[in-house]
Amino acid sequence: MNDLLYKVALTKIPLVGAVTAKVLVSYCGGAREVFEAKKQDLLRIPNIGEATAANIIDKKVLEDAEQELRFLDENSIRPIFYLQKDYPQRLRPFNDAPVMLYYRGTADLNHRRTVGIIGTRTPTPQGISICEELVEGLSPYKPLIISGLAYGIDVAAHKKSLEVGLETLGVLGHGLARIYPAQHKRVATEMLAQGGLLTEFASHVGPERENFPMRNRIVAGLCDALIVVETATKGGSIITVQQANGYNRDVFAVPGRVKDKFSQGCNFLIKKNMAMLAENAEDVAALLRWNREDGGPSAKALQASLFDEMTDTEKQVVDLIQSAEEIGVDQLSYASQIAQGDLAALLLNLEFKGVVRSLPGKRYVLC
Repeated sequence: MNDLLYKVALTKIPLVGAVTAKVLVSYCGGAREVFEAKKQDLLRIPNIGEATAANIIDKKVLEDAEQELRFLDENSIRPIFYLQKDYPQRLRPFNDAPVMLYYRGTADLNHRRTVGIIGTRTPTPQGISICEELVEGLSPYKPLIISGLAYGIDVAAHKKSLEVGLETLGVLGHGLARIYPAQHKRVATEMLAQGGLLTEFASHVGPERENFPMRNRIVAGLCDALIVVETATKGGSIITVQQANGYNRDVFAVPGRVKDKFSQGCNFLIKKNMAMLAENAEDVAALLRWNREDGGPSAKALQASLFDEMTDTEKQVVDLIQSAEEIGVDQLSYASQIAQGDLAALLLNLEFKGVVRSLPGKRYVLC
């Protein structure tokens, strides 16, 4: 049996979620080794009790995985294990990131720029219009637009992305054996050729209520910036914002009139400093410094000017980041021989100057 079977089987073990599955792989040395381990060896692994060990040994887990592999093959679905190179790098630092993702589509899951757009399932005409204006305004920067294929703002973002030629990714709260809601099947089909559909759920899993908060964490983790367009003060959008804040993502909310029901959530997020105010796409692009990433003459001139004003230590750190393209703070501290406390202050100062940008997992790149 091939290794893919064991990787899929990991996701089929009752009582085993993403964190525990990764612990099992770490202790055993691989997915196959988890299922070849003896029960007494499994019981030595932290938090693996009798019930979980018995579930791992149960042959039904591998039988279920064989059925899943047949479905994947018949439907041209790509399984992506968390240790593979093409696994989304933006998700990799997080312990709760899925062990396995199932993907149909053409978009690069490690796209250079990603924006999540979410909001209420029952938007106003103004909310739909604002959503469409945001997508159209972002189109010159060619981001991957991410949402959840739900009613309302989600599907409006997907549709407008298709219209203006942007790739768009739908993250689903169910398996790929179906599309939910069914009314969005045509949009989902178009997205396969101009983006894609992604889920952590096996083919037979339906759109159960508890799946959608799990789906939302993937949306939050995949995006560089998350934009909320119309939401109440409770619901999936607020949960997604909380997750995005926890993942150190840039969150934006479109403000609205004080007494409008679906402006209250956005206004609340801004008021509580959980989101930055965004009136248009340029507000988002400016904060992400996308208008300078393409390296036009003004950007180069600005970077040269800033470099001349840096201290020797700052120049050393910038040179190290530039040579590595992307580097973690531990590696940067070792290479520069600067204590992490001093390095943190230095990096913060460089962020304020617009020279470097922090990424999830305490990693840094040049702006």
